[in-house]
Amino acid sequence: MASAVLGDLSSTSALAAGNLRQAQGKSIGVFTSGGDSQGMNAAVRAVVRMGIHVGFRVYYIHEGYQGMVDGADNIKEATWTSVSGIIQQGGTVIGSARCQDFRERAGRLKAAANLVKLGISNLVVIGGDGSLTGANCFRQEWAGLLEELEKKGEITAEQSKNCSHLNIVGMVGSIDNDFCGTDMTIGCDTALHRIMESVDAITTTAQSHQRTFVMEVMGRHCGYLALVTALACGADWLFIPEWPPEADWEDHMCRRLSELRTAGSRLGIVIMAEGAIDQKGSAITSNRVKEIISTRLGHDTRVTVLGHVQRGGNPSAFDRVLGCRMGAEAVLALLEAKPDTPACVVSLDGNQAVRVNLMECVERTQQVAAAMKKGNFENCVSLRGRSFRNNLEIYKILSHVKPPNNPQQSPVVVRRLSRCSVDGATNSFSPPVTSTSNRCPVPAKRPRWSADDNNPLKTGFECEHVFNIGIMNVGAPAAGMNAAVRSAVRTAILNGHQPYAIYEGFEGLAEGRLKKLNWMDVGGWVGSGGAKLGAKRTQPAKLGLPQIASKFKEFNLSALIIIGGFEAYDSVLQLAEARPQYKEFCIPMVVIPCTISNNVPGTEFSLGTDTALNAITDICDRIKQSASGTKRRVFVVETMGGYCGYLATLAGLAGGADAAYIFEERFGMRDLQTDVEHLAKKMVEGVERGLILRNEKCNENYTTDFIYQLYCEEGKGIFSARKNVLGHMQQGGCPSPFDRNLGTKLAAKSVAFLAEKMHNNYKEEGGRVVVECNEEDTACLIGLNRRTVQFSPVTHIKSQTDFQHRLPREQWWLKLRPLLRILAKHESVYEVEGTEASIE
Repeated sequence: MASAVLGDLSSTSALAAGNLRQAQGKSIGVFTSGGDSQGMNAAVRAVVRMGIHVGFRVYYIHEGYQGMVDGADNIKEATWTSVSGIIQQGGTVIGSARCQDFRERAGRLKAAANLVKLGISNLVVIGGDGSLTGANCFRQEWAGLLEELEKKGEITAEQSKNCSHLNIVGMVGSIDNDFCGTDMTIGCDTALHRIMESVDAITTTAQSHQRTFVMEVMGRHCGYLALVTALACGADWLFIPEWPPEADWEDHMCRRLSELRTAGSRLGIVIMAEGAIDQKGSAITSNRVKEIISTRLGHDTRVTVLGHVQRGGNPSAFDRVLGCRMGAEAVLALLEAKPDTPACVVSLDGNQAVRVNLMECVERTQQVAAAMKKGNFENCVSLRGRSFRNNLEIYKILSHVKPPNNPQQSPVVVRRLSRCSVDGATNSFSPPVTSTSNRCPVPAKRPRWSADDNNPLKTGFECEHVFNIGIMNVGAPAAGMNAAVRSAVRTAILNGHQPYAIYEGFEGLAEGRLKKLNWMDVGGWVGSGGAKLGAKRTQPAKLGLPQIASKFKEFNLSALIIIGGFEAYDSVLQLAEARPQYKEFCIPMVVIPCTISNNVPGTEFSLGTDTALNAITDICDRIKQSASGTKRRVFVVETMGGYCGYLATLAGLAGGADAAYIFEERFGMRDLQTDVEHLAKKMVEGVERGLILRNEKCNENYTTDFIYQLYCEEGKGIFSARKNVLGHMQQGGCPSPFDRNLGTKLAAKSVAFLAEKMHNNYKEEGGRVVVECNEEDTACLIGLNRRTVQFSPVTHIKSQTDFQHRLPREQWWLKLRPLLRILAKHESVYEVEGTEASIE
């Protein structure tokens, strides 16, 4: 495979020849400890294969610390094939156990003896903060333990010298996401998938019988699972330990549920973490909440405690890729470690793997518990990190505010999301718009809040006019579109503006297919797949810019949100560049990237990509399982993505593929032949199934049929081959928790951005109030880059775009290509991701 697209990695890679020699003769022990979590096996597999690749001998330590203490058959050398087929399995194949013996020095002495006798002086620990803390204590005692063992004659002086220091690298495996220093822990995303599957299933039965469900999820000391679940399902009330309800929460909750039922909702969903508490630190139980709702409101209320189902099942695509990246980075960290290198934990910072001091993270995590114990909940939320804070603020805005009784009533004015504070109650404005037709009226004035008003969402500034915000989808449907529309509608109402749905994109606009949306119109949309507003690819230039401009004027649109893929981005670019000729386009506009292809410039992730990736991964699991009774079979699978190879590459990592052919990385007949021979060799060594992924437009000549026929012909007598074209299955289904959450946040921030631009750029003209802005930063694409949400002017990112192939000129995920090949036992050069970092 050509690697020119990746640049010259040899100068920055830890896999240079010198470092390869450093690994020779050294050994790594890998173990999982504490509670299990999905994705641990992917991490174990990556440690084993990357370790062997760089020259380490790698040992499994079965049953965690207990296996380390007991030794014997609990510590076995791993081979390349011994981790085949485990990436899709939940739990941990090497076992995990609580170990009382390791808490005592005598137990740690036994553990040290067992490791030294096998030459193991490097440990990869996959577990929670307790497991990681224990490993660091072990490291600190290591020299003394070896000295004692040598005196007792249990190890030789040479063995002691060869293992004179112990290096530790940790990975956090926990579904609770309760470890400070990483954005996500291994297993958390899969747990959210299990929870959302249950919530979606319960929603249907709750609607049938007009019931209220109290759902308890895990999180004894951390409310992350409950918080993201509430945000992703549009829960009506939330209990988490970091944000206890006020003293009169029973009244607020019952009023909220009663108002929603009166407004037409047929169900109520209350999400609570198992560790939910009140302001005094007393536990709030699910049965108590049920009793309050049943007694005060008379609602048919049921309790569902999900329990350990959240830990089970196959890992999500995200957790598999996270385990692969962290496992590889852990090996490279050990490769570079020196005797005085402090123990570190491989963490996820935005979209990059980083190495953070282990004990700094542990201390920060312990500070959260201390703050919670003291009742300092504001500090507790702050210590959880930026992502947790943002999720909580968005949830407050969208769910804990009384919906207006009238679709055109605007309860509050929101301008800066970071300054919001919600107490569950609010006032309502009088109707700002008097027209009952679908024709958008002239902006009306509405009352201002005074500083003394009981406004639960106080902001830095307000605008006295109600403006019309158009919302449309452009491009192919993708999961997360409806979540974004729901968030945009409700945030627009909260900002005091009128959202208008534009059905069927620009074609619908040209035909006048607009409709006012109110609060309850978008109820239940967050978990719906497809595009409820319809989605067409037609762009404004094709329909005629004069016609589109006339519709902007006719319907008095003061701002525009377009949710879609490359066509959406190109459409806003066309409108922005036409502003000098058409005054009607001089309004603030935002593109929310939403496409399974992940090919929109200006963002690392698009809505819908995560859902599609999980669909592909799940299908590949099923395809491989179909051959469980037939040995030695290779599957050639075609994925969508246009010219973008993101889906093929990430699905290849998540599915344990042997190769993934993409447009961005050129390949020829010699590469194909090499891959066939390589796979045949692996089959002889014991691997029974192979997986080949091909992006649909990777090469016009080397089609899926061609590659399938090649593998059939060249594999005769060694393996058989089958092909699968996944097609539109990748676009269907309910959105994943990640896509629901991302769509909700991006849309809320987009409306806040538009509201500020409208406030700064409105004027009276001919008896009308109009918004007019021509600056580049008023036509933007909102994107997620690293861990920051950014608004990038579409005219700026034009230079970063390959319009011929509908691709960004730079794509972050290409750096993962060598890792895919290394884990498939190809020779490749992997660029070190991990950099030293401090926690937020």
